[in-house]
Amino acid sequence: MNILKIPKNELKKIITVFTREVGLFVVFVFILFFDGLYFADNILNLQIAFNIFMLIAFLIMFLRAAPRIKELMIYALILGFLGEHLFSRVLHMYTYRLENVPIYVPFGHAVLYARILRFSKASVVKKNHLAIEQLFEIVIVLFAALYLIFFADVFGFVMTVCMFLQLWKRPKDRLFFYSMYILVAILEIGGTAFGCWKWPSTAFGIFPFLPSNNPPSGISLFYFLLDISCFFIYTKRNQIAWLRLKNSRK
Repeated sequence: MNILKIPKNELKKIITVFTREVGLFVVFVFILFFDGLYFADNILNLQIAFNIFMLIAFLIMFLRAAPRIKELMIYALILGFLGEHLFSRVLHMYTYRLENVPIYVPFGHAVLYARILRFSKASVVKKNHLAIEQLFEIVIVLFAALYLIFFADVFGFVMTVCMFLQLWKRPKDRLFFYSMYILVAILEIGGTAFGCWKWPSTAFGIFPFLPSNNPPSGISLFYFLLDISCFFIYTKRNQIAWLRLKNSRK
């Protein structure tokens, strides 16, 4: 495996970057317990506190970000808000504990998006991206296959296959989405285990030929749509700005 061929000093740097940029969300998985069913039913409903916490995290990340990432975070926030209401409230793809869309979720999408982007763009990560991608591919295939075999997660497996097909001719996007896939899987496992949200036993609750686990494995496919939409808006907006600047110089 190519990851074993990376020099130790560079491997340590990669782990450090991953921990710095992504580690917060791994910790956040355990914090989700306090917005879960057990804690809310037996002790206290802390969803408002969660919303405030994520809003602060978003503002800190936003203020420290480069202009390009700031703009992308705004797009991710808006599209995340719209997407959550569409998939959860309209299409019933999944359901949150209070049958709402917690404010911390779309803000969390934007922060997650920015942190994964910063991880994938780090110089030491870009230098060794092929080895990291290979490792992540193995992890993803094993994860989706085990979910299919042990939990009959056909829906998640199909979404995973679709993700690989979408990235077949997009090699520059693979590291970003492989990283996103793994982190989203960790968040989904924690969130559903604590009862913060749940998925129906079939895709959207209406397709019996697509049985689903709670959660399905390949949900990061929808982050692919989020990313494409964000970059599409970014390029179009900046293209218009560039054309205006170009015309003003004539």
